[in-house]
Amino acid sequence: MNRLQTEAVRVLLIEDTLGEADLIREMLRRASGASFLIEHARRLTEAWPHLESRRHDVVLLDLNLPDSDGLSGFEKLHKAAPWLPVIILTNVKNEEVAARAVRFGAQDYLIKREVDTNLLTRAIRYAIERQRAEEALRESEQRYALAVAGANDGLWDWDLRRGRIYFSPRWKSILGYGPEEIGDQTDEWFKRVHPDDVDGLKAVLSSRLAEGTEHFSYEHRVMTKSGQALWVLCRGLVVRDENGEGYRAAGSLTDISQRKRAEAQLIHDAMHDALTGLPNRSLCLDRLNVALRQVRRDEHKAFAVLFFDLDRFKTINDSLGHTVGDQLLVGISRRLEKYLRPGDTLARLGGDEFAILLNEIEGVSDATHVAERIHQLLEGEFIIEGHEVFTTASIGIAMGSDQYRRAEDVLRDADLAMYRAKRAGNLCYEVFDGNMHEDAVALLTLETDLRRAVERDEFVVHYQPIVSLVTERVLGFEALLRWKHPERGLLLPDEFIHAAEETGLIIPIGWRVLMEACHQTRVWQKLFPTDPPLAISINISGKLFQEINMSGKLLRILEDSGLAAESLRLEITESAIMDHRETALEELMTLRESGIQLHIDDFGTGYSSLTYLQRFAYDTLKIDRSFVGAMNSPGETGAIVKAIVALGKMLNMNVIAEGVETEEQLQWLRSIQCPEAQGFWFSEPMDELGVDTLLRGKQGKPL
Repeated sequence: MNRLQTEAVRVLLIEDTLGEADLIREMLRRASGASFLIEHARRLTEAWPHLESRRHDVVLLDLNLPDSDGLSGFEKLHKAAPWLPVIILTNVKNEEVAARAVRFGAQDYLIKREVDTNLLTRAIRYAIERQRAEEALRESEQRYALAVAGANDGLWDWDLRRGRIYFSPRWKSILGYGPEEIGDQTDEWFKRVHPDDVDGLKAVLSSRLAEGTEHFSYEHRVMTKSGQALWVLCRGLVVRDENGEGYRAAGSLTDISQRKRAEAQLIHDAMHDALTGLPNRSLCLDRLNVALRQVRRDEHKAFAVLFFDLDRFKTINDSLGHTVGDQLLVGISRRLEKYLRPGDTLARLGGDEFAILLNEIEGVSDATHVAERIHQLLEGEFIIEGHEVFTTASIGIAMGSDQYRRAEDVLRDADLAMYRAKRAGNLCYEVFDGNMHEDAVALLTLETDLRRAVERDEFVVHYQPIVSLVTERVLGFEALLRWKHPERGLLLPDEFIHAAEETGLIIPIGWRVLMEACHQTRVWQKLFPTDPPLAISINISGKLFQEINMSGKLLRILEDSGLAAESLRLEITESAIMDHRETALEELMTLRESGIQLHIDDFGTGYSSLTYLQRFAYDTLKIDRSFVGAMNSPGETGAIVKAIVALGKMLNMNVIAEGVETEEQLQWLRSIQCPEAQGFWFSEPMDELGVDTLLRGKQGKPL
């Protein structure tokens, strides 16, 4: 349904003869199936206010007006309102002028004496429809021109039957040519396509023409005038005749080089480490898979993976800052890159972890030689921001074989071997064997059981007396952790404490031991009063110092239990202090100021830093059981124990000897005036009932 049938058509009639104007009105009034709203102007100048309102659908223009005559009147009107369709009303003598007006933009002309209602309404309808069609076409052409200009594409139009192609100036400029430098032959295109891509482009075009497909697109490279390879996207449309045969194709050429560079950079970034520029874990695994496929095809294509991390890298970060740590990682990468062969891969897996893939080696000796060379390369100092930085590495080696199904498994086994090397000490490497995997599975099972044990509260605390070697009376107890495993029975810490530290479960376990031991000690103090009151010694992990407000939590435990701070002794290993240096010292200072005593556990087996002893003024040194157990005959070990006791006296510190199991050891300790001791000679660790029995039977008496 068109406008004439649904709405009133707004007509501007410009006619100076009133009789002819009335005749036009009457014709339009009689029109069936349409209604018209007519505004009349007798002169062209009278029409301007009507035109400014832009509310008309069509203009009926007499060519002979008092203020305009002939074609000039139409030209003025068309210039002022190019959106309005104009129908010329003329007499026979002006028919030639009217026809010229149509050529210049008028929609139609009518000879006045031949006009009737049907002819007039039909002319109006066609004029409006043609004007709208022309306007839509102009808008479409404008949109197309703007789209092409905005997209900055080159255009091509291929006459398939004549074998000629039109290339737009932009098409030519994309390739660096001027408008006259490229002709219209098909070879002008194909000879400029990159040699590696020309067959692919021709194959795509041929298949699209043969398959009856209309649209096609293909990315390929072209060679510019300067010889540069440029990535472009070719898109086109095939036009077919009634038989389905293509006779014309047209399309565009878009420069996509920037996108291709961005894609290549994204791929590179996804496969390389941002800090060092080395291949990352993903690329390392990809190359490992290639090596696995090669060894499956040829068992003589041996390879190995070296997995290593830097020893005490965290200390470097904490002391000198992460910027120095990052520069150290870069320096190590550059140093190792120079040593490796072109076919090998050095990858950074994350943090301070690296892997090396050695391809086409003779055997394990080649891999161990590289491990030794890595140790040598790392021996030299790194000068970073004025600091001399030294580091070492623990290295695990996994030999590739056709038994592996996944690259991840090779990397896993090399990682397991690296942890074995790390436990063995600095400057070590280990070659993976099957027992390591079994140990790892056992460790995983242990970690799972540990998590369940925390949830089920399977841990208990046993207590071992600490005795005065002067009075032989019980001064207090050391709280010792035990695990009541549902299947394996009572487990000692040596069997699970390392896993608890690794998983972080030592934190909830440690807090539980502190709460239980403090509450129980306060109970014994009330039942068995002594002067001074019974004390409790509790080992705490360095992990607890990572807790926010650790000292505040511990003081709240004392407050809840009612135990005086002076009755609590915290036993801390030297390594815990060194690993959590500043944080630990700040927390320990707060605890010591509250009255809690601090003991250095296993003294002599760690760093034995006299600087920290002087700086922090600990209360007690605990001599490790390994020294006490070797004192059967006075010698070098006895001299060490004697020196520790003497050191304690000089620093005004108490000394406790652990692991006393024989009378000879006891007498030797008394002879060198060691103040306190604990061990099986006095009592094995006991549960709460055992301690109750001991204290009731020995209350006020020597042990």
